[in-house]
Amino acid sequence: MSDLLVSIRHAKADDAQGLAKVFEAAWREAYQGVIPGVALEKMLVRRSPRWWRSTLARSRPLAVLDIGQGIAGYASYGRCRDRASPAAGEIDELYLLPEYQGLGFGRRLFRAVCNDLRAQEMTPVMLWALADNTRACAFYEGLGGRVAGRVEERIGGVKLTKVAYLFP
Repeated sequence: MSDLLVSIRHAKADDAQGLAKVFEAAWREAYQGVIPGVALEKMLVRRSPRWWRSTLARSRPLAVLDIGQGIAGYASYGRCRDRASPAAGEIDELYLLPEYQGLGFGRRLFRAVCNDLRAQEMTPVMLWALADNTRACAFYEGLGGRVAGRVEERIGGVKLTKVAYLFP
């Protein structure tokens, strides 16, 4: 029997390759057939390890789910970018490698990020999900998120609905 060391920590420049891997795998699993193929491929190519290194050097906080053998997930978060929103904090992205989904790791990462936002007095917290990503919507609703709004956005020439979830 072996033990799996799992930690949630702030990302470092050395995590860029792992972050790119998580982004690509999670987006392929979640958005294939939702975001048009060419647009999805462009988004995936854009988020290279180089992009992640640049983002880590100048960006909002980024927490990683480190399983000891590499990065299995991440969350980007900070002050809510929409000043008209009732939320003070925002989770921009929360993704896990598909093989780690449904095991409680996403919930742990979400709670850790919310705790960090709470410690910085950035509550309530908002996040957006594509309505067609039913797995993500069910996940956020299961965590107690309530729908606070909907908007339509064009991605790759297709109109997609985004749902805002608010967490007290």
